[in-house]
Amino acid sequence: MDEVIQVTQWLSSITPRKKAKLFFFTTHADAPSPMVGSNDVDTHEETQLPLATTVALHNFKNIDEFLKKKVNTFSCYNVIENEITKTDYEYLRFYSACKYLDVVPPFLDLEKISAIQNKFEMTDEERDYRLLLDSADLVLEKVCDSLKPAGVSQMWTALRKDRNLIRGVKTIDIIGFFVDPNPTGIKECLFFFIVRFLQKADKINRVNTNRLERLIAQCDESSSCEEGKTIDFIIDSLRFYPTELYPFGFCLIMCVIEGRDGAMQEIEKTMEISRHLGMITHTEKNPTRETIELVKKELMKPKYQFYSSFTCWFMSHGDSNSMVLADGETIEREWFLTSFPDISTFQLKPKVFFMVSCRGANKFSLKGDEFEGQSATCDYYDIGSALIRNRMLDITDSVRDISYVQPMMDTLVAYSTILDHLSGRANTHGSIYVDRACVLMSENISRGRSLTEILEHLSQDLHEILQETMDGDRIVYKQACHYDSFFRKTLKLPYTRHPKEDVHSAPQ
Repeated sequence: MDEVIQVTQWLSSITPRKKAKLFFFTTHADAPSPMVGSNDVDTHEETQLPLATTVALHNFKNIDEFLKKKVNTFSCYNVIENEITKTDYEYLRFYSACKYLDVVPPFLDLEKISAIQNKFEMTDEERDYRLLLDSADLVLEKVCDSLKPAGVSQMWTALRKDRNLIRGVKTIDIIGFFVDPNPTGIKECLFFFIVRFLQKADKINRVNTNRLERLIAQCDESSSCEEGKTIDFIIDSLRFYPTELYPFGFCLIMCVIEGRDGAMQEIEKTMEISRHLGMITHTEKNPTRETIELVKKELMKPKYQFYSSFTCWFMSHGDSNSMVLADGETIEREWFLTSFPDISTFQLKPKVFFMVSCRGANKFSLKGDEFEGQSATCDYYDIGSALIRNRMLDITDSVRDISYVQPMMDTLVAYSTILDHLSGRANTHGSIYVDRACVLMSENISRGRSLTEILEHLSQDLHEILQETMDGDRIVYKQACHYDSFFRKTLKLPYTRHPKEDVHSAPQ
């Protein structure tokens, strides 16, 4: 059959709503870099004009033409063996979006997809199409699905009132002030236009969504939300780190085995819980400084742009400032923690570090300790939130910026013990902290718990356990763990377990 006829038949089989979503997923706002052609980003017209004309004319002709052009580009594309190009990235995104929406063209060359995955050095686990979907876009899709056409129309009206933001933007004028979003697929096109416009204007990204939340907050709940949804529910969904679908993220496990009883148990437990959570896992036994540098170099590869989070377990002996590596060399804990968050592939994504080592030799000994309860009272004033706001600074958009981000932002560091103190171990099972952390994370899957909630529960649980020294005088003591957070959103554990057999790989 003629290819033109095939493409036409394929497009005619896709509903308007799915066409809008396919266009949205295919025009992803943040293409990975570095890669060949990465500076050749989608232009303003390519990403917004088709949406604007579709909304204005209630006609999907321009979106159809865009999708035809993509298919023709991929059909003529020759996969170059060594270089990763912008087209490689777009091909994978297009395929994953089609797979997700169940609209894969029957004529799409799946062997090219496998060849591109080879260029990205993807493992069998990484060839799952869900890895290639952008989690932030999936969250925005759910927000759109939660809103009625009237709600998106109200968002559009609120956006149009911000004259400083829309001044001189031609696509805004194409749509006009009053919009009828009721025809099938038009609501989606208008919502996705608003999202891509705010992203291009550098007002929102995968972490900073305040500007979008403010538009949604101006909607009338009775007319704007789908059944069972509320404005608060929709806004709350934007306040979590986007980690939709499989995998939950990439997990790196580094464990020094030499001289550490139960170290293999630590590895088994952390591997089990990371896979239980739906993470793709890599383990380094007995790491050295060279190992760490090689791992950092590996994580700079383009394929890691597709992951939505990063977790690292580092288990070794240590003192207040440093950790002992397998060859006896020590590294500064601060150097380790500040070198990983700066890796560009995980920028604007949650990065969690579990640092499991002693940070000194002190013990919180129970023998002879006396505790005196202290209480404090204070006056309580019931002050309305409106009154409080009236007394606070008026922070305008002109003094807000989301372009420049401190490297440590979106990072959480969990320590197995507090500064200058021991981190307890069991002879056969290794770190007690690792054991309890894995148990609590496993128990809280499907309960909608956030990571910080679990860490707070872990702090309570661990501090109840009586431990004793394994050498010298018998001393009974307690251990206290804590974490430092630079998170800007909440990181929730996945609702669904991801056993290995549930993962369907793309064609090899």
